[in-house]
Amino acid sequence: MPDRRRHRGMHPQDLRLFSDAEVERMRAAVFDLSWLLTRGYPPDSSLKLVGDRYRLRVRQRLAVARCACSDQQRADRRRRLCVPPMPEGTVVAIDGFNVLTTVEAALSGGVILAARDGCYRDLVGMHGHYRKVAETRPAVERIATALQEMGANRCRWLFDAPVSNSGRVAALVREVAGAMDADWHVEVLNDPDRALIHGEHVAASADSVILDRCKRWINLARQVVDTHIPSAWVVDLSGSDE
Repeated sequence: MPDRRRHRGMHPQDLRLFSDAEVERMRAAVFDLSWLLTRGYPPDSSLKLVGDRYRLRVRQRLAVARCACSDQQRADRRRRLCVPPMPEGTVVAIDGFNVLTTVEAALSGGVILAARDGCYRDLVGMHGHYRKVAETRPAVERIATALQEMGANRCRWLFDAPVSNSGRVAALVREVAGAMDADWHVEVLNDPDRALIHGEHVAASADSVILDRCKRWINLARQVVDTHIPSAWVVDLSGSDE
């Protein structure tokens, strides 16, 4: 069936799956999964072990997986994190769909996960397809405002060409850039991850693969949500070992 969603909001079961009692169990699960990852256990089997132990539903397991990381990953990601304000002349390379969908979800009341590495992540599943929603343009505008506040005035937005409607959302971002007089270069690439990982620019992403391999990064989605979406539903699964 075609995707007819007009919002990137909560799943019908989220109020129950992310109730206070359930969140406490998931925090414990994040702690246990991170403990296993720190000691080199395989991610998939570790997630199954932890998910079975806490009797987590599929969506809860996804949340735990997106919030857990090893001690080594967390320390290394934090070491390469750039804290605003950005030095003059800095160019930020934005993982377009990754940042955009999180801000859209925050604007529409969806679950926003506070992960162990300090990132905010969503539970949106695109599966190769992106559909613009009512919050898309407001999300881009809030991202633009946050970037200006961070001193990140020069940006390179990167979108995945294999994802449907990538050209349309890129056109929308260019339109917002023109309206806000933003110095943005918007590209649709076959492999934006490669550019984010190997490029010289500061990456803006919460994708774990990118965070583990890029030279420097900024926590853009969290900055936008914390400063410009006070009503966001943030579920803290960062763990109890801070």
